[in-house]
Amino acid sequence: MRSEGGNATMRGVLLPGGRRVEWADRPVPAAGHGQVLLRVRASSICGSDIRAIYLEHLGHGPEAYQGVIAGHEPAGEVVEVGPGCRRLHVGDRVAVYHIAGCGLCPNCRAGYMIGCHDASRAAYGWQRDGGHAQFLLAEEVTCLALPDSLSFIDGASAACSAGTAYEALLRIGAGGRDRLLVTGLGPVGLAVALLAQGLGLRTIVGTDPSPERRALAESLGVVSRALPGDASAEDVCAAAGGPVEVSIDASGTASGRTLALGALADFGRCAFVGEGGAVSFEPSPILIHKQITLVGSWVTSLPHMAELLDRLDRWDLHPERLVTDRFPLDDAAAAYELADRGTAGKVCLVTD
Repeated sequence: MRSEGGNATMRGVLLPGGRRVEWADRPVPAAGHGQVLLRVRASSICGSDIRAIYLEHLGHGPEAYQGVIAGHEPAGEVVEVGPGCRRLHVGDRVAVYHIAGCGLCPNCRAGYMIGCHDASRAAYGWQRDGGHAQFLLAEEVTCLALPDSLSFIDGASAACSAGTAYEALLRIGAGGRDRLLVTGLGPVGLAVALLAQGLGLRTIVGTDPSPERRALAESLGVVSRALPGDASAEDVCAAAGGPVEVSIDASGTASGRTLALGALADFGRCAFVGEGGAVSFEPSPILIHKQITLVGSWVTSLPHMAELLDRLDRWDLHPERLVTDRFPLDDAAAAYELADRGTAGKVCLVTD
Protein backbone atom coordinates (compact mmCIF):
# COMPACT_ATOMS: atom_id res chain seq x y z
CA MET A 1 0.00 0.00 0.00
CA ARG A 2 1.17 3.52 -0.74
CA SER A 3 -0.20 7.02 -0.28
CA GLU A 4 -0.84 9.38 -3.18
CA GLY A 5 -1.83 12.89 -2.20
CA GLY A 6 -3.02 11.66 1.17
CA ASN A 7 -5.19 8.89 -0.32
CA ALA A 8 -4.08 5.32 0.31
CA THR A 9 -3.85 3.07 -2.73
CA MET A 10 -3.20 -0.62 -3.23
CA ARG A 11 -2.00 -2.80 -6.09
CA GLY A 12 -4.30 -5.48 -7.39
CA VAL A 13 -4.04 -8.29 -9.92
CA LEU A 14 -6.13 -8.17 -13.09
CA LEU A 15 -6.51 -11.09 -15.52
CA PRO A 16 -7.11 -9.77 -19.04
CA GLY A 17 -6.95 -13.24 -20.65
CA GLY A 18 -4.37 -14.75 -22.96
CA ARG A 19 -2.27 -16.02 -20.03
CA ARG A 20 -1.50 -12.46 -18.94
CA VAL A 21 -1.36 -10.91 -15.49
CA GLU A 22 -1.67 -7.13 -15.18
CA TRP A 23 -1.60 -4.73 -12.24
CA ALA A 24 -3.86 -1.86 -11.31
CA ASP A 25 -3.61 0.76 -8.58
CA ARG A 26 -6.90 1.18 -6.75
CA PRO A 27 -7.95 3.30 -3.75
CA VAL A 28 -8.12 1.33 -0.51
CA PRO A 29 -11.91 1.07 -0.03
CA ALA A 30 -13.79 2.13 3.06
CA ALA A 31 -16.26 -0.19 4.75
CA GLY A 32 -19.85 0.77 4.06
CA HIS A 33 -23.04 -0.38 5.75
CA GLY A 34 -22.85 -4.08 6.58
CA GLN A 35 -19.32 -4.33 5.20
CA VAL A 36 -15.85 -4.97 6.60
CA LEU A 37 -12.42 -4.17 5.22
CA LEU A 38 -10.03 -7.10 5.34
CA ARG A 39 -6.27 -7.12 5.28
CA VAL A 40 -5.78 -10.07 2.94
CA ARG A 41 -3.35 -12.64 4.29
CA ALA A 42 -3.83 -15.46 1.78
CA SER A 43 -5.52 -15.66 -1.62
CA SER A 44 -5.30 -18.99 -3.40
CA ILE A 45 -5.74 -19.73 -7.10
CA CYS A 46 -8.69 -21.82 -8.28
CA GLY A 47 -8.89 -23.97 -11.39
CA SER A 48 -11.85 -21.88 -12.52
CA ASP A 49 -9.59 -18.82 -12.50
CA ILE A 50 -7.32 -20.62 -14.95
CA ARG A 51 -10.05 -22.12 -17.13
CA ALA A 52 -12.41 -19.17 -17.45
CA ILE A 53 -10.33 -16.02 -16.83
CA TYR A 54 -6.56 -16.52 -17.13
CA LEU A 55 -6.72 -18.38 -20.44
CA GLU A 56 -9.65 -16.57 -22.03
CA HIS A 57 -12.83 -14.95 -20.83
CA LEU A 58 -15.25 -17.77 -21.44
CA GLY A 59 -17.86 -16.92 -18.88
CA HIS A 60 -21.36 -15.62 -19.18
CA GLY A 61 -23.65 -14.99 -16.24
CA PRO A 62 -22.00 -16.21 -13.03
CA GLU A 63 -18.65 -16.71 -14.81
CA ALA A 64 -18.59 -13.33 -16.56
CA TYR A 65 -15.35 -11.65 -15.50
CA GLN A 66 -15.83 -7.90 -15.23
CA GLY A 67 -12.22 -6.71 -15.16
CA VAL A 68 -12.09 -6.56 -11.36
CA ILE A 69 -9.25 -7.50 -9.03
CA ALA A 70 -9.02 -11.28 -9.27
CA GLY A 71 -9.01 -13.92 -6.56
CA HIS A 72 -12.09 -15.61 -5.13
CA GLU A 73 -10.42 -17.65 -2.39
CA PRO A 74 -9.32 -15.07 0.21
CA ALA A 75 -8.83 -15.09 3.95
CA GLY A 76 -7.67 -12.26 6.14
CA GLU A 77 -7.98 -10.04 9.18
CA VAL A 78 -10.68 -7.43 9.80
CA VAL A 79 -9.13 -3.95 9.92
CA GLU A 80 -12.29 -1.81 9.64
CA VAL A 81 -15.94 -2.45 10.46
CA GLY A 82 -18.72 -0.49 8.75
CA PRO A 83 -21.96 0.69 10.32
CA GLY A 84 -24.62 -1.95 10.76
CA CYS A 85 -22.19 -4.82 11.36
CA ARG A 86 -23.24 -6.89 14.37
CA ARG A 87 -20.89 -9.85 14.44
CA LEU A 88 -17.34 -8.96 13.41
CA HIS A 89 -14.77 -6.76 15.10
CA VAL A 90 -11.37 -5.35 14.22
CA GLY A 91 -8.77 -8.07 14.60
CA ASP A 92 -11.08 -10.99 13.80
CA ARG A 93 -9.66 -13.67 11.49
CA VAL A 94 -12.06 -14.71 8.73
CA ALA A 95 -12.48 -16.90 5.68
CA VAL A 96 -14.67 -15.51 2.90
CA TYR A 97 -17.55 -17.21 1.12
CA HIS A 98 -16.88 -15.81 -2.29
CA ILE A 99 -20.37 -14.88 -3.53
CA ALA A 100 -22.56 -12.05 -2.30
CA GLY A 101 -26.16 -12.66 -3.32
CA CYS A 102 -29.37 -10.69 -3.02
CA GLY A 103 -30.05 -12.24 0.39
CA LEU A 104 -33.79 -12.59 -0.33
CA CYS A 105 -34.28 -15.38 -2.88
CA PRO A 106 -34.80 -19.01 -1.81
CA ASN A 107 -31.21 -19.97 -2.62
CA CYS A 108 -29.77 -17.08 -0.61
CA ARG A 109 -32.10 -17.72 2.31
CA ALA A 110 -30.86 -21.33 2.34
CA GLY A 111 -27.26 -20.10 2.33
CA TYR A 112 -26.57 -21.07 -1.29
CA MET A 113 -25.63 -17.63 -2.57
CA ILE A 114 -23.76 -19.44 -5.34
CA GLY A 115 -27.20 -20.16 -6.84
CA CYS A 116 -28.59 -16.63 -6.59
CA HIS A 117 -30.13 -15.53 -9.91
CA ASP A 118 -30.70 -11.88 -9.00
CA ALA A 119 -28.90 -9.21 -11.02
CA SER A 120 -27.23 -7.99 -7.83
CA ARG A 121 -25.32 -11.27 -7.34
CA ALA A 122 -21.57 -10.64 -7.49
CA ALA A 123 -18.69 -13.02 -6.88
CA TYR A 124 -15.42 -11.76 -5.47
CA GLY A 125 -12.78 -11.89 -8.18
CA TRP A 126 -15.36 -12.15 -10.95
CA GLN A 127 -17.86 -9.28 -10.70
CA ARG A 128 -16.47 -7.42 -7.66
CA ASP A 129 -12.92 -6.93 -6.44
CA GLY A 130 -11.38 -10.08 -5.02
CA GLY A 131 -8.48 -11.12 -2.85
CA HIS A 132 -5.43 -10.61 -5.07
CA ALA A 133 -4.64 -7.30 -3.39
CA GLN A 134 -3.59 -6.08 0.03
CA PHE A 135 -7.16 -5.27 1.06
CA LEU A 136 -10.62 -6.63 0.30
CA LEU A 137 -13.98 -4.98 0.88
CA ALA A 138 -16.34 -7.77 1.95
CA GLU A 139 -19.94 -8.11 3.04
CA GLU A 140 -20.08 -9.13 6.69
CA VAL A 141 -22.55 -11.91 5.87
CA THR A 142 -19.97 -13.59 3.60
CA CYS A 143 -17.27 -13.67 6.29
CA LEU A 144 -16.96 -16.65 8.62
CA ALA A 145 -14.83 -16.84 11.74
CA LEU A 146 -11.57 -18.71 11.20
CA PRO A 147 -10.71 -20.94 14.18
CA ASP A 148 -7.35 -20.21 15.79
CA SER A 149 -6.15 -23.72 14.90
CA LEU A 150 -6.48 -22.96 11.17
CA SER A 151 -4.08 -20.85 9.15
CA PHE A 152 -5.08 -18.15 6.73
CA ILE A 153 -4.13 -20.55 3.92
CA ASP A 154 -6.49 -23.14 5.43
CA GLY A 155 -9.19 -20.47 5.41
CA ALA A 156 -8.50 -19.41 1.83
CA SER A 157 -9.10 -22.99 0.72
CA ALA A 158 -12.36 -23.36 2.59
CA ALA A 159 -14.90 -21.70 0.30
CA CYS A 160 -14.11 -22.92 -3.17
CA SER A 161 -11.76 -25.91 -3.24
CA ALA A 162 -12.30 -27.55 0.16
CA GLY A 163 -15.88 -26.24 0.35
CA THR A 164 -16.67 -27.70 -3.07
CA ALA A 165 -15.15 -31.00 -1.99
CA TYR A 166 -17.06 -31.08 1.30
CA GLU A 167 -20.39 -30.23 -0.33
CA ALA A 168 -19.99 -33.03 -2.88
CA LEU A 169 -19.15 -35.56 -0.16
CA LEU A 170 -22.25 -34.48 1.76
CA ARG A 171 -24.43 -34.66 -1.35
CA ILE A 172 -23.55 -38.32 -1.95
CA GLY A 173 -23.65 -39.23 1.74
CA ALA A 174 -20.06 -40.52 1.81
CA GLY A 175 -19.10 -42.25 5.05
CA GLY A 176 -16.84 -44.81 6.65
CA ARG A 177 -18.63 -47.79 5.09
CA ASP A 178 -17.84 -46.59 1.56
CA ARG A 179 -14.99 -46.95 -0.90
CA LEU A 180 -14.34 -43.77 -2.89
CA LEU A 181 -13.04 -43.00 -6.36
CA VAL A 182 -11.84 -39.47 -7.14
CA THR A 183 -11.19 -38.75 -10.80
CA GLY A 184 -8.89 -35.74 -11.12
CA LEU A 185 -6.27 -35.07 -8.44
CA GLY A 186 -5.97 -31.32 -8.81
CA PRO A 187 -6.64 -29.13 -5.77
CA VAL A 188 -10.35 -30.03 -5.56
CA GLY A 189 -9.73 -33.74 -6.03
CA LEU A 190 -7.01 -33.68 -3.38
CA ALA A 191 -9.39 -31.85 -1.04
CA VAL A 192 -12.05 -34.51 -1.66
CA ALA A 193 -9.60 -37.22 -0.64
CA LEU A 194 -8.38 -35.29 2.43
CA LEU A 195 -11.88 -34.54 3.72
CA ALA A 196 -13.08 -38.07 2.98
CA GLN A 197 -10.55 -39.25 5.55
CA GLY A 198 -12.16 -36.93 8.08
CA LEU A 199 -15.52 -38.55 7.30
CA GLY A 200 -14.06 -41.97 8.04
CA LEU A 201 -13.35 -43.34 4.56
CA ARG A 202 -10.28 -45.54 4.39
CA THR A 203 -10.26 -46.86 0.80
CA ILE A 204 -9.76 -43.91 -1.55
CA VAL A 205 -8.57 -44.42 -5.12
CA GLY A 206 -7.63 -41.45 -7.30
CA THR A 207 -6.86 -41.05 -10.99
CA ASP A 208 -5.03 -38.31 -12.86
CA PRO A 209 -3.02 -38.07 -16.09
CA SER A 210 -0.26 -36.08 -14.36
CA PRO A 211 2.45 -38.26 -12.78
CA GLU A 212 3.39 -35.31 -10.57
CA ARG A 213 -0.11 -35.04 -9.15
CA ARG A 214 -0.37 -38.79 -8.65
CA ALA A 215 2.93 -38.78 -6.79
CA LEU A 216 1.78 -35.83 -4.68
CA ALA A 217 -1.48 -37.54 -3.72
CA GLU A 218 0.34 -40.67 -2.62
CA SER A 219 3.08 -38.77 -0.78
CA LEU A 220 0.44 -36.82 1.15
CA GLY A 221 -1.23 -40.08 2.11
CA VAL A 222 -4.67 -38.88 1.02
CA VAL A 223 -5.28 -41.78 -1.38
CA SER A 224 -4.79 -45.51 -1.08
CA ARG A 225 -3.71 -45.69 -4.74
CA ALA A 226 -3.25 -43.12 -7.50
CA LEU A 227 -3.82 -44.50 -11.00
CA PRO A 228 -3.16 -42.94 -14.43
CA GLY A 229 -5.90 -40.94 -16.09
CA ASP A 230 -6.53 -43.71 -18.62
CA ALA A 231 -7.22 -46.32 -15.93
CA SER A 232 -10.21 -48.56 -16.58
CA ALA A 233 -13.10 -49.39 -14.28
CA GLU A 234 -11.49 -52.79 -13.83
CA ASP A 235 -8.24 -51.13 -12.73
CA VAL A 236 -10.10 -49.06 -10.16
CA CYS A 237 -12.02 -52.04 -8.82
CA ALA A 238 -8.77 -54.01 -8.48
CA ALA A 239 -7.14 -51.15 -6.57
CA ALA A 240 -10.19 -50.63 -4.34
CA GLY A 241 -10.92 -54.29 -3.69
CA GLY A 242 -14.18 -54.15 -5.62
CA PRO A 243 -16.58 -51.62 -7.16
CA VAL A 244 -16.71 -48.37 -5.20
CA GLU A 245 -19.84 -47.19 -3.45
CA VAL A 246 -19.20 -43.48 -4.05
CA SER A 247 -17.30 -41.43 -6.62
CA ILE A 248 -16.62 -37.80 -7.40
CA ASP A 249 -15.40 -36.44 -10.71
CA ALA A 250 -13.14 -33.44 -10.21
CA SER A 251 -11.50 -33.69 -13.64
CA GLY A 252 -14.12 -32.05 -15.83
CA THR A 253 -13.21 -34.52 -18.58
CA ALA A 254 -15.35 -37.01 -20.48
CA SER A 255 -13.09 -39.92 -19.54
CA GLY A 256 -13.04 -38.96 -15.86
CA ARG A 257 -16.80 -38.60 -15.71
CA THR A 258 -17.39 -41.90 -17.49
CA LEU A 259 -14.94 -43.70 -15.19
CA ALA A 260 -16.55 -42.17 -12.10
CA LEU A 261 -19.82 -43.80 -13.17
CA GLY A 262 -18.39 -47.01 -14.58
CA ALA A 263 -16.46 -48.02 -11.44
CA LEU A 264 -19.51 -47.72 -9.18
CA ALA A 265 -21.24 -50.66 -7.53
CA ASP A 266 -24.96 -51.13 -8.01
CA PHE A 267 -26.87 -48.35 -6.22
CA GLY A 268 -23.67 -46.30 -6.09
CA ARG A 269 -23.66 -42.51 -5.74
CA CYS A 270 -21.67 -40.09 -7.90
CA ALA A 271 -21.18 -36.32 -7.92
CA PHE A 272 -19.83 -34.24 -10.79
CA VAL A 273 -17.94 -31.13 -9.61
CA GLY A 274 -15.32 -30.66 -12.34
CA GLU A 275 -16.28 -27.74 -14.58
CA GLY A 276 -16.14 -27.50 -18.38
CA GLY A 277 -15.91 -30.15 -21.05
CA ALA A 278 -18.64 -32.56 -22.11
CA VAL A 279 -19.55 -36.22 -21.67
CA SER A 280 -21.50 -38.83 -23.61
CA PHE A 281 -22.44 -42.31 -22.42
CA GLU A 282 -25.10 -44.95 -22.82
CA PRO A 283 -27.44 -44.38 -19.87
CA SER A 284 -28.92 -47.87 -19.72
CA PRO A 285 -25.84 -49.96 -18.80
CA ILE A 286 -23.89 -47.33 -16.90
CA LEU A 287 -26.64 -45.46 -15.04
CA ILE A 288 -30.15 -46.92 -15.25
CA HIS A 289 -29.50 -50.66 -14.93
CA LYS A 290 -27.08 -50.10 -12.04
CA GLN A 291 -29.58 -47.73 -10.39
CA ILE A 292 -26.94 -45.09 -9.89
CA THR A 293 -27.60 -41.73 -8.20
CA LEU A 294 -25.82 -38.94 -10.11
CA VAL A 295 -25.81 -35.39 -8.78
CA GLY A 296 -24.25 -32.13 -9.84
CA SER A 297 -22.70 -30.17 -6.98
CA TRP A 298 -21.64 -26.52 -7.27
CA VAL A 299 -19.39 -24.99 -4.58
CA THR A 300 -21.13 -25.00 -1.17
CA SER A 301 -23.41 -23.03 1.14
CA LEU A 302 -22.67 -20.62 3.98
CA PRO A 303 -23.89 -23.13 6.61
CA HIS A 304 -21.85 -25.96 5.14
CA MET A 305 -18.75 -23.75 4.86
CA ALA A 306 -19.14 -22.85 8.55
CA GLU A 307 -19.60 -26.54 9.33
CA LEU A 308 -16.47 -27.35 7.32
CA LEU A 309 -14.36 -24.85 9.27
CA ASP A 310 -15.60 -26.41 12.51
CA ARG A 311 -14.86 -29.94 11.26
CA LEU A 312 -11.36 -29.00 10.13
CA ASP A 313 -10.72 -27.69 13.62
CA ARG A 314 -12.17 -30.80 15.30
CA TRP A 315 -10.51 -33.27 12.93
CA ASP A 316 -7.15 -31.45 12.98
CA LEU A 317 -7.17 -31.45 9.17
CA HIS A 318 -5.43 -28.70 7.26
CA PRO A 319 -6.05 -27.97 3.55
CA GLU A 320 -2.76 -26.05 3.68
CA ARG A 321 -1.15 -29.50 3.35
CA LEU A 322 -2.34 -29.48 -0.26
CA VAL A 323 -0.56 -26.20 -1.05
CA THR A 324 2.66 -27.03 -2.84
CA ASP A 325 3.68 -23.49 -3.78
CA ARG A 326 3.38 -20.09 -2.08
CA PHE A 327 4.15 -16.82 -3.82
CA PRO A 328 4.23 -13.23 -2.63
CA LEU A 329 1.58 -11.07 -4.24
CA ASP A 330 4.18 -9.36 -6.41
CA ASP A 331 4.94 -12.72 -8.05
CA ALA A 332 1.35 -13.35 -9.16
CA ALA A 333 2.40 -13.87 -12.78
CA ALA A 334 4.73 -16.73 -11.83
CA ALA A 335 2.03 -18.20 -9.57
CA TYR A 336 -0.53 -18.29 -12.38
CA GLU A 337 2.00 -19.70 -14.84
CA LEU A 338 2.70 -22.58 -12.45
CA ALA A 339 -0.98 -23.22 -11.70
CA ASP A 340 -1.68 -23.32 -15.45
CA ARG A 341 0.76 -26.20 -15.98
CA GLY A 342 -1.55 -28.61 -14.17
CA THR A 343 1.23 -30.40 -12.30
CA ALA A 344 1.23 -28.65 -8.91
CA GLY A 345 -1.11 -28.94 -5.98
CA LYS A 346 -2.75 -25.81 -4.64
CA VAL A 347 -0.96 -22.53 -5.45
CA CYS A 348 -1.44 -19.61 -3.08
CA LEU A 349 -0.56 -15.92 -2.95
CA VAL A 350 0.39 -14.70 0.52
CA THR A 351 0.97 -11.24 1.95
CA ASP A 352 2.99 -10.04 4.91
